[in-house]
Amino acid sequence: MQRRILGGTGISVSEYALGAMMLGAFGNTDHADCVRIVHRALDAGINFVDTADIYSAGESEEIVGKALKGRRDDVVLASKFFNPMGRDANHGGASRRWIVRAVEDSLRRLDTDHLDLYQVHRPDPTTDIDETLSALSDLVRSGKVRAIGTSTFPAEQIVEAQWTAERRGHVRFRTEQPPYSMLARGVENAVLPTAQRHGIGVLTWGPLSAGWLSGRDLSASSRAALETRKFDLSLPENARKAEAVRALSEVASDAGLTLPHLATAFVRAHPAVTSVIIGPRTLDQLESLLDGADITLDADVLDRIDAIVPPGTDLNRADNYYLPPAVSDPALRRR
Repeated sequence: MQRRILGGTGISVSEYALGAMMLGAFGNTDHADCVRIVHRALDAGINFVDTADIYSAGESEEIVGKALKGRRDDVVLASKFFNPMGRDANHGGASRRWIVRAVEDSLRRLDTDHLDLYQVHRPDPTTDIDETLSALSDLVRSGKVRAIGTSTFPAEQIVEAQWTAERRGHVRFRTEQPPYSMLARGVENAVLPTAQRHGIGVLTWGPLSAGWLSGRDLSASSRAALETRKFDLSLPENARKAEAVRALSEVASDAGLTLPHLATAFVRAHPAVTSVIIGPRTLDQLESLLDGADITLDADVLDRIDAIVPPGTDLNRADNYYLPPAVSDPALRRR
């Protein structure tokens, strides 16, 4: 497993990061099996584990904490905050009030005294970024957090945060964690270039595009999940994705690769990307993804992918997973 430096921090991380979203009620409820998945990833050379407080309402963090007993010092451990962790409106967001509570909860569940990376899971339109950076800077200076980052932030908010940190003397965000796949390439327009310009490490998630690039049969007869809107092939955006998947499968076959291996190698090939987060639910899924860890795509293969899904294109805008309030809230568009 090759290593790269995380956003100028000097921290060496593997090109694959183990995403823990599927460990727990969201995916695999067998804690012993989840621990085996974490251990197998570490044994394969993955030294970077990413989780979040919201994953299975804290259960994922608890599982990761169990799995890392005796191995914590060799692991770069990341978690995230922002999403609501209860019915109270103050039990979420990016305010100082919540951050100081959320980090203690995560540290307790993970059974550790520090996080190597602590990330804002989504932009918080109700909190001044100066407030958020001030609280996170205090965590870094206290030793509870080593570095800070963002997830699914648009380019303009990444720049604003960098500017605010410089002007106000705060610790700056060192990483961004955007969705990125062969079907969702919108971050190539501004997010990835912005990260490169500011020396920000990029940890991509969703390389298999929520299962679209898993190589599984997408026919309605094979997956009950196709009854949901995410996989409803009668929708134009999903029909576009299905057509692209068929074409990309041919590219993979011609290159002698599986579709998941083509998908992960594509994301890893972008020069802005530091680490690709893989989120297996089972040990078999992990083993399959590990088999493609060293694959490098040549220019001809990358050109064929570009011809199917042009650079900077999201076939379904919803795959960006973030719409700013100015777009999503109709009240903000009316006088």
